[in-house]
Amino acid sequence: MVPTILSMFSIVLFLRTGFVVGHAGLLQGLLMVGVAYTIISLTILSICAISTNGAIKGGGAYYMISRSLGPEFGGSIGLMFFLAKVCACGEYVLGLVEAILDVFGKDSESQLSSSVQVLPQGYWYTVLYSSGILLLCLIVCLVGAHIYSRTAFVILIVVTVSLLSVFISSMAVKPISFNITHQGPGNTSRHFNGSYTGYSAKTLQNNLGSGYSLDYSTNTVMSFATVFAVMFTSCTGIMAGANMSGELKTPSVSIPRGTIVAVLYTFTVYFLLFMMVAATCDRTLLIQDYGFLQKINLWPPFVTIGIYCASLSAAMCAMIGASRILHALAVDHLFGLPLAPAAVKSSSGNPWVAVLYTWGLAQLVVFAGQLNAVASLVTVFYLLAFAAVDLACLALEWASAPNFRPTFRYFSWHTCLLGILSCLVMMFVINPVYSSGSIVLLLILLLFLHYRSPTSSWGYISQALIFHQVRKYLLMLDVRKDHVKFWRPQVLLMVANPRSSCQLILFVNQLKKGGLYVLGHVQLGDLDLLPSDPVQQQYNFWLSLVDKLDVKAFVDLTLSPSVRQGTQHLLRITGLGGMKPNTLILGFYDSCIPEDFFLQDSAFCSASVAQDNEEDEYNFGVDLPSLQAHFPPVRHVESPRWLSPEEYVGIISDALKMSKNVCLGRYFFQLEGEEKDSKVDGSNRTIDVWPLNLLQPDSCDYEDVCSLFLLQMACVLNMSSRWRNARMRIFLNVETISGSQGWVMNEETFRELLKKLRIRASIKIVPWDSVVHHAGPQEEPGQPLSEDFLTAVNTLLIEHSSQAAVRFLYLPRPSANSNQAQQYINQLETVTNNLGPTLLIHGVTPVTYTDL
Repeated sequence: MVPTILSMFSIVLFLRTGFVVGHAGLLQGLLMVGVAYTIISLTILSICAISTNGAIKGGGAYYMISRSLGPEFGGSIGLMFFLAKVCACGEYVLGLVEAILDVFGKDSESQLSSSVQVLPQGYWYTVLYSSGILLLCLIVCLVGAHIYSRTAFVILIVVTVSLLSVFISSMAVKPISFNITHQGPGNTSRHFNGSYTGYSAKTLQNNLGSGYSLDYSTNTVMSFATVFAVMFTSCTGIMAGANMSGELKTPSVSIPRGTIVAVLYTFTVYFLLFMMVAATCDRTLLIQDYGFLQKINLWPPFVTIGIYCASLSAAMCAMIGASRILHALAVDHLFGLPLAPAAVKSSSGNPWVAVLYTWGLAQLVVFAGQLNAVASLVTVFYLLAFAAVDLACLALEWASAPNFRPTFRYFSWHTCLLGILSCLVMMFVINPVYSSGSIVLLLILLLFLHYRSPTSSWGYISQALIFHQVRKYLLMLDVRKDHVKFWRPQVLLMVANPRSSCQLILFVNQLKKGGLYVLGHVQLGDLDLLPSDPVQQQYNFWLSLVDKLDVKAFVDLTLSPSVRQGTQHLLRITGLGGMKPNTLILGFYDSCIPEDFFLQDSAFCSASVAQDNEEDEYNFGVDLPSLQAHFPPVRHVESPRWLSPEEYVGIISDALKMSKNVCLGRYFFQLEGEEKDSKVDGSNRTIDVWPLNLLQPDSCDYEDVCSLFLLQMACVLNMSSRWRNARMRIFLNVETISGSQGWVMNEETFRELLKKLRIRASIKIVPWDSVVHHAGPQEEPGQPLSEDFLTAVNTLLIEHSSQAAVRFLYLPRPSANSNQAQQYINQLETVTNNLGPTLLIHGVTPVTYTDL
């Protein structure tokens, strides 16, 4: 309570009360007090709510904001709040110097200067005196905050006695007239006659309305905004007690009680003082002499002592509070090396380096030379910090987290939102330029901290809010309202070992077109025979892999006795609501020796281990060596396979039975340019599409569901960032031996189809009479195709598509007879042999739409 009261009295109580009433009038002055206290009251409700929701450590408001909103907001607002405190410290010191010169300063116009008026005046003298007072504050703060806290109550008593003397004097002192002289431009002098009338209804009536005029200290004409800015500096001290949270025994009890009592006490004092001043002093005295309270006191030193005590204690409190905020920022390592020394503490726990930082910056502020010149900047910074506290409380309330259970209940999201809006509105009313600049500075700090990506264990309010909103929108994403024209691939990519699958993972990331992308993995085992689930400990490694590869994918792992059964589980249960996989992608089942991608990509090489170790606290416990050790080496030729050909083909059949589209990727370890550092834009790439079933010689239906799905997937790839400028070619196989020109008509029909589908591609006509010739007579369904035919198809593909970056081929449906699984795989292997990156696709869902 005591530091809050002293900070809120500061220099405004004795030195700017007349300034506010003189320029704004009593009615507008009381309106300013009402608006200011409404704003801070709304913020106090938020402070009380947050401070009673858990243990608060050193750092006060910064600690509350950072632990509620996360490191980005906490760090940026914390630094802004630190700067506000520094500016306030400089402002209080300038106010104290003003009060000292008012009594002890030499008056160049007066020939009858008293014996105490010995201090020369001027800009540089003001800076010199301010520096001396700052040095005194520095010494006290270096010795320790305990000195200030022990003397604060005594200072409050002294200030209260001074206040009582002001109210008593207003009734005891008889009317007085004053001659006031100010230095004007060009060494001219301006003279004014002000008077103290005692309590007078006429004086009160004259002071009701506003009378904005020239401010003699800054030579600028005042307005509602500039006067409010000065007046509001008395309200910026509401967090003085909270900022000393590290020194409080029970912060969650002391902060709400002390702050609320302090605000009620100061509001009462300001209201009575405004009324008293408006009823006893004429406007000229109020506007032209800020130190008039000393001159109308029974014993002027009463007020002088009160001013000195209030100003000096406010300056010390601001310096202590600022140093504690800076120390907390440094301990959290948010701004790296520049603030690292501020984390140093003395043996008694005093952050002396942070105090030196604060003193140095406050020293720069006093170069402003005038209190009123700094007031707007201080007010804007504080309002932004108050808005952040309200935002933190609002976010916690909106997130509806079960652990947000503050014992202080006199708040709601309405009060938080009103607090934010009122702070932002008043910022721009006071000074639009400073307000815009402070918000820009805040955004720059936010981006800086976001770019540094400091990961913390504080808990992120953003994650709680995202969870809350995602759940709500997932419920709104109704699968019954799906429409084909808004279809997009939602992919489940099964990964046995990412060491050999990284290129395929990167390629599919380009193929998803904003859809769901899930990396699936089956861990072989039986939970009945294991003490605990081995899958749960693996998620961090897979998620770190996703981070390293920089792909936008989820991870879903399962434990199952077989890969086929595990894949069935994942196909059924992966996703939620309307976001479930509609496409299964598998690597190809062949005898190729896998390559280890971890040995090729710089992100996984030992060169980046040092950097990784520096960020060890930010990688959720998974450093690079741990990541490499977790995934086993790639399979050797002699190593046993995880699944048999029958099981592999069974997985394909299962997916088709479940109405999932199936893609098989082969030779993707040869694909280059998919890494996150790659500059490939696709201009030198070609995408080849073969929409007809090459394993069915008499096939000519290029408008069946599977062929159209093939075209859609190629089009989706062509729209992605790395493939946007790639050329797309579509190959149509025709028989020309018969002499029939039907294929010409078919080509025209196909061009019309592409035009309707808005697919830009060149059409290549490929005669394949020689290939069909190898097929021999029409075999019965289920009979194996001849080796010659399959080799001829492979030769045809190599002849026309050898230069393509990737090929899309029609994947025939496997036979229902599991005994033909090996035969099915052999056919696909022969057709795609040495072909380069190839995606075999079988689509079962309609995905193209020609209407608007």
